[in-house]
Amino acid sequence: MRYAMLGDTGIEVSRMALGCWPFAGGSVWGPQDDADSIAAVHASLDSGVTFFDTAEGYSDDSNSEEVLGRALEGRRGEAIIATKIGNAHLHPSMVAEHCEASLQRLQTDYIDLYQIHWPNHDVPIEDTMTELLKLQDSGKVRALGVCNFGVRDLTDILECGAIVTNQLPYNLLWRALEFAIKPTCVANNVGIICYSPLQQGLLTGRYATPDDVPPGLSRTRHFNKDREQAIHGEEGCEEETFATIASVLKIAEEVGEHPAKVSLAWLLAQEGVTSLLVGARNAGEVALNIPTFDYDLPADAANALSAATESLKHTLGENADFWQSPSRMR
Repeated sequence: MRYAMLGDTGIEVSRMALGCWPFAGGSVWGPQDDADSIAAVHASLDSGVTFFDTAEGYSDDSNSEEVLGRALEGRRGEAIIATKIGNAHLHPSMVAEHCEASLQRLQTDYIDLYQIHWPNHDVPIEDTMTELLKLQDSGKVRALGVCNFGVRDLTDILECGAIVTNQLPYNLLWRALEFAIKPTCVANNVGIICYSPLQQGLLTGRYATPDDVPPGLSRTRHFNKDREQAIHGEEGCEEETFATIASVLKIAEEVGEHPAKVSLAWLLAQEGVTSLLVGARNAGEVALNIPTFDYDLPADAANALSAATESLKHTLGENADFWQSPSRMR
């Protein structure tokens, strides 16, 4: 396993972060056994994964924070916990209360990385940051991050205090942040934590056609607005997306590696990327992902992947919001 620093905090994290949203089960992920989730955490720690990402909002059949807290009993010191406060809770009067609730569910007295889940443009960011900085000064939070912040929102919050990470969707099929968000992050030493690094399974080769993709996963802007759970109102680009996937699969075959491994390795090599969020629902899925994080993709293959996905990047454009248009990021 390889590691990186969160800004200049001195906090070291594994470049594979276990994404704990699947622990919630429910309508997005389907039935999930808490015992499997706990086993996934233990397998991660045993393999050198130290970084775990959850959120107060990951609560359906189970509460992800609560399951992670149970899993880390007796092993808290081995883990770096990142959790998130929801955008509806960013009013100054609510921040401390929601942080405390997360601490209780996680069974800990500090959060390593406390993140704003989405911007809330109805609450002045300087007011929210005042409360977040109080939590940091008190020792309940070690470092602050954001998720889904575009250039304007990121610039505004950086004027209020130090932000060390921006969590964003980024993968070979979704390169929107490369236009402006990533350069802003790099210029300000804000590390990028990538979610959906395999585009919710599309880059594994699991789905042969757009119609094979289930409703919970076919609601992104790659797909047509008439999809069951879509809320973006766009025509999508299903044909181009699957032609691009075919190109990625071909390059992976030429390299002699699984397309998921090749796709993750490409992403790890991108400037500004700190860690990749990999969702694993049991110990076996953790084991499948570990080898990727010690693999170096050949330069010619990396260049070929960039070229093969460039057209789709421009078709989807600068809107970095997976699910909505107009973008909730600004």
